[in-house]
Amino acid sequence: MAKDALQNQLTVSADEAERELRGSERAAVLLLALGEDHGRPIWEKLDEIEIKQISAAMANIGPVTPQMLENLFIDFVRRISSKGALTGNVDATERLLANFLPQDRVSLIMEEIRGPAGRNMWEKLSNVQENVLANYLKNEYPQTVAVVLSKINSDHAARVLGILPEELALEVVSRMLRMDAIQKEVLEKVEQTLRVEFMSNLTNTSRRDSHEMMAEIFNNFDRQTEARFLAALEEENREAADRIKTLMFTFDDLMKLDAASCQTLLRSVEKDQLAIALKGSTDSARDFFLSNMSQRAAKLLQDDMDALGPVRLRDVDDAQSKMVNLAKDLAAKGEIMISKSKGDDEIIY
Repeated sequence: MAKDALQNQLTVSADEAERELRGSERAAVLLLALGEDHGRPIWEKLDEIEIKQISAAMANIGPVTPQMLENLFIDFVRRISSKGALTGNVDATERLLANFLPQDRVSLIMEEIRGPAGRNMWEKLSNVQENVLANYLKNEYPQTVAVVLSKINSDHAARVLGILPEELALEVVSRMLRMDAIQKEVLEKVEQTLRVEFMSNLTNTSRRDSHEMMAEIFNNFDRQTEARFLAALEEENREAADRIKTLMFTFDDLMKLDAASCQTLLRSVEKDQLAIALKGSTDSARDFFLSNMSQRAAKLLQDDMDALGPVRLRDVDDAQSKMVNLAKDLAAKGEIMISKSKGDDEIIY
C-alpha cells in the first residue's frame, strides 16, 4: 500500500533532531505524502524545471519525522484556510521566495521573471526587441557579439545583425564563420555579463513611468479632448502636465525625422490618409513632407489635397494619429529612428 510505503520512508528514530522543511523540500514531502494516484495530477501540471527541482529535493531529503510531516500539513491547511482563496502575482511570489532563499537569489529570480519571457538566457534574448539588443551589442567586442548571435534564434539574429553598424556586422559574420565549439567557461561568463549588465537594466527600464503611460494615452486623444485634459491638469498639477507634454510624441514631432526616416514613413503611409493628414496640418509640416518627396510625387499629393475640399477636423486628427502610430511601429522594428529633439540620438520608441 502507498500509505505503508510512505510510512516506511518517513519513519525515523524518535531521538533524531527535528528540522524545518524549506522550499522544494516542502513540495517534495507533500507529493510523497499524496502518493502516486493523488499526486499524479499535480506532477502532470509541473514543467520540466519544476520536476527536476522537486525530484532532486525528494532524492536528497533524507528522513522526515511524523512530527515534521504533521507540521507541514498543518501549515499548508492553515495558509489556505486563513485566506479563503489564493492569488498568484509577482509581489506574492517575491515575498514567498524571501522566506527560504537568500536575497541575492530572490532578486535574480525576480529579475528574470519580470524580464522578457523564456526559460533561459538565450530564449529571453530572443524575445528582446532587435533594435534594443543591437543597441547594447554594438558596444561589445565582435567575439562576444558572435557568441550571442550564435546562441539565439537565427531569424532574430538576422534582424539584429542587419541593424548593427556595417563594419561591426561584417566582423561578427567573420567571427561566426570561424567559430569553433564554445567553451563552457566562456559561455557562462557571457551569460553572467548579459544577466548583470543587460537583462537587469532592461527589467528596470521596462517598469513604465506613470507619466510615460499617460503621455501615450494623451497621444491617442483627439485635439479637443487632449487640450481639455491638459488644461485641467495644468491647473491641478502643472509639473505633471509639463512632463506629460514633454513625453508626448505628436504629429509635429514627425518633422524631427531625418530625411531617410521621413521617406521610409512616406512610402509606408496610405496616400489618401497622407493627403487628409497634411490638408489639416500647419504650413511648416506640409512643406517638410513635400520637401522629402520627388517633385512629381509632391505635385500629385498637392493635387489630391486640393481635390479634397473641406475636411472634418476629426478626420484630420484620425489620419495624423495613424501616421504617428505607424512611425512608432516602424521605429520599433528598427526601420526608422525618431526622437523628441533634433540632434538627439536617443531612440524613444
